[in-house]
Amino acid sequence: MWPADDARSVRERRRRRTCRLPVRVQSNTVGRPWKAVRVPDPDSAAIDGAGARATLDKRRGDVAAMFDRVAARYDLANDVLSLGQDRAWRRHVVDAVEPRSGQLILDLAAGTGTSSEPFLSSGATVIPTDLSLGMLLVGKQRRPHLSFVAADALRLPYADASFDAVTISFGLRNVEDTTAALSEMRRVIKAEGTLVVCEFSAPTWRPFRTLYSNYLVAALPRIASLVSSSPAAYEYLAESIQAWPDQQGLSTMIEKSGWRDVEWRNLSGGIVALHRARA
Repeated sequence: MWPADDARSVRERRRRRTCRLPVRVQSNTVGRPWKAVRVPDPDSAAIDGAGARATLDKRRGDVAAMFDRVAARYDLANDVLSLGQDRAWRRHVVDAVEPRSGQLILDLAAGTGTSSEPFLSSGATVIPTDLSLGMLLVGKQRRPHLSFVAADALRLPYADASFDAVTISFGLRNVEDTTAALSEMRRVIKAEGTLVVCEFSAPTWRPFRTLYSNYLVAALPRIASLVSSSPAAYEYLAESIQAWPDQQGLSTMIEKSGWRDVEWRNLSGGIVALHRARA
């Protein structure tokens, strides 16, 4: 149970009557031999020119290329820009999932696998999945024990009702069609399975909202220029956070995509929110 003063529930208006038989993930979708592919050069001149960052249209090719370019220093940049809070946020995701031994968990927008690795200590099997080949290659180099999969959140290569839980951390905001992605996650999860979305949200203390907004617009890209291989990507980050719905808005989107028992919990004063739902 989440603290009553830190969570909100959206009651289910309509429960799906669709019955899906549990089907295991086919063996040829994960763990296949990796082919050597050149990681995009972070010092390429293209970084500071056209295509260096995605736009709020969030075209899949643009988003993937942008993350390819920041892959080498992505984890370092996250640590610095969040003042180390990203590690605590990842722990909260694992706690919200409540993983158990033998479960199969899909971690979408997994990047280099930093969000996937904490699930292993529970005895669960986690499948890190991401659109960016550059991020996956860096992740495989750093965490060779994980079975990374390159896939689009809008067209997942998994059978219906394959997973006990689905998580997506700081990735739903970057998907071209949020509702379609949430519906696709609903397709691949088992009955009674758990969805956990960790995403930037709206600070709850009104005076802090202005300060936070100024940080996103002015300070964040400047700090990113010191630690990231593609500072322009963090201009998109700031824009996408500001354009993203607040806690209630995302709850409504999740419910309309077929999920039930939707609730949220604020982290770091609402800078980040965890949304949890059941299939």
